[in-house]
Amino acid sequence: FTAAGKVEPAKVLVIGAGVAGLAAIQAAHNLGAIVRAFDVRSSVREQIESVGAEFLTVNIQEDGEGKGGYAKEMSKEFLEAEMALFKKQCGECDIVITTALIPGKPAPKLIKQYMVDIMKRGSVIVDLAAANGGNCEATVPGEKFVTNNGVTILGTDMVQSAAAQASELFSNNVSKFLLSMGEKGRFHLSEGDEAVRGCWLIREGERLPEPEAPRPPPPTPKEMELEIEKVVVDPRKVAFRKALSDSLMYTAGVSGLLSLSSMGSGISTLATTLSLSCLVGAQVVKGVSAALHSPLMSVTNAISGLTVVGGLLLSGGGYFPKTAPQMLASLAVLVSMVNVGGGFVMTGRMLGMFRRKTDLPSYSYLLALPGAILLALTACGGSSLTPLVYLVSSLLCIQSIGALSSQKTAP
Repeated sequence: FTAAGKVEPAKVLVIGAGVAGLAAIQAAHNLGAIVRAFDVRSSVREQIESVGAEFLTVNIQEDGEGKGGYAKEMSKEFLEAEMALFKKQCGECDIVITTALIPGKPAPKLIKQYMVDIMKRGSVIVDLAAANGGNCEATVPGEKFVTNNGVTILGTDMVQSAAAQASELFSNNVSKFLLSMGEKGRFHLSEGDEAVRGCWLIREGERLPEPEAPRPPPPTPKEMELEIEKVVVDPRKVAFRKALSDSLMYTAGVSGLLSLSSMGSGISTLATTLSLSCLVGAQVVKGVSAALHSPLMSVTNAISGLTVVGGLLLSGGGYFPKTAPQMLASLAVLVSMVNVGGGFVMTGRMLGMFRRKTDLPSYSYLLALPGAILLALTACGGSSLTPLVYLVSSLLCIQSIGALSSQKTAP
């Protein structure tokens, strides 16, 4: 009836959205993880979201953009808010990847020991800044370390483990940079080129002044408002069309029901019962909460065991079947009761999944009292109470479905 369960995706926190951080975000996202990323530079928000991660922020407005694309040191208030954010994320995430570096200084300590202590057993911290001291206080540079609470901290130098790939990528960048100097195959150094001016130190034997770092562009809005041309529609025409449609539908229904009178009083009675049943049933089922559709299917499956009634009518009224049709009728009653009982049992189990610890008990076993009285009156009253028994049973069925309209009354 329901799924056995699912495995929740891993939660990954990436600190620092540079080249390594963005690559880590993209790799984790492609593997199906829920990725969150943090960077003090607000200008990288769009880059983080473009590779599939959620950009985390603090409540303090301060930009950490520094020179050369690196981050700068932040204020004390910002660092305190940052530590509170990291503590909360460490308690939720399974993998933490740190890539934060500040030029000319040791790597900032972003993951404190108390944050490591609250992480789940089996969690992993990948400290890509281990060569510069590490972003985690528990990192052992050059080693793989497992804490007492089962958290694995990787402090190995990832750069040295990928020397061939790093050399290939770096040489490709250098060659493309040299080929970009000049136009149409001519080698030329231009001070107007930001990339060239940033690495140009000496010109004609004189040291050039340090260029001013360009200001990062302001973050773009998350969504652009699109102007949509509004189509002017006359509300009177819409109301007239709806009223005309309803009128034609009612006319067809009334004509169809009145035409059944020519087929005899028996057909009219059946048509009346069928119409009222469909109307009441549709209104009751329509009010069922969407979250309780599975229990609704189960309880209607139990109620649909009306083959019990047909089997009882064909069983002959004795204690034991005497003919072949009576044996088949008894077998139909047995199979139908299994369907009815199983349907209500599964309904109870499904509704139990929606129960909370704070919910009060429903004491549903007390409903056995009116059930016993109904059976006793039916046995004593004979055939004269049959129509009323049908009425009571129908009302109880409608009430059971109507109780599924909210999770409060469903149990």
